[in-house]
Amino acid sequence: MFESILASTSSVSAGEFVICTCISLGLGIIIAFIHSFKNEYSKNMLLALLALPAIIQTVIMLVNGNVGTGIAVMGAFSLVRFRSTPGNAREITSIFLSTVTGLAMAMGYVGVAALVILVVGAITILVSVLGFAEPSRGTKILKILIPENLDYTTIFDDILDKYTSKAVLDRVKSTNMGSLFELSYSVMLRSGMNEKEFIDELRVRNGNLSITLSRPIVNHEEL
Repeated sequence: MFESILASTSSVSAGEFVICTCISLGLGIIIAFIHSFKNEYSKNMLLALLALPAIIQTVIMLVNGNVGTGIAVMGAFSLVRFRSTPGNAREITSIFLSTVTGLAMAMGYVGVAALVILVVGAITILVSVLGFAEPSRGTKILKILIPENLDYTTIFDDILDKYTSKAVLDRVKSTNMGSLFELSYSVMLRSGMNEKEFIDELRVRNGNLSITLSRPIVNHEEL
């Protein structure tokens, strides 16, 4: 299973090249599916993940022990890396998975490539299904503008106790040349509570200034 399907790594026949390329494209399709599973993605990203194993495999087969060509290829890959836009952690992981697959296929190790994809894919899908490390769906971000003369430490306590099961003041920010304060809360509304009534009571208390209630924005880590 973990033996190379190539008769020799020093020279590759046309038949072996075609077989390895077809398998690389098939594995690329699987990698693209894994990347798209419960994830934000673009068509271009999926096409890149699909084609990358076959491209890497072809490059390595062409280099095949030639030191000068290998250095030139490394330089080309470096240019591509630094000219590309930053990607999030999952995109970088998928690209590395495609690269490893292409390297394994260039050596004829189909079993190794398939096993790596199986293990990484299973972990990725399992984590996505279980929702591991995702923020609580019940938590929302509440932003309230108040005049500078209001005591923001206790002014909304009774309303928050009435409508929320959790309310944490995360940030206080002065705005409009210091004439207003923007309060940012992490809140969890009680079951069955009416959001409009909640906001209406806050508006009465803050003088009908701006109030925003929204879902938390998940930061996409870039590498």
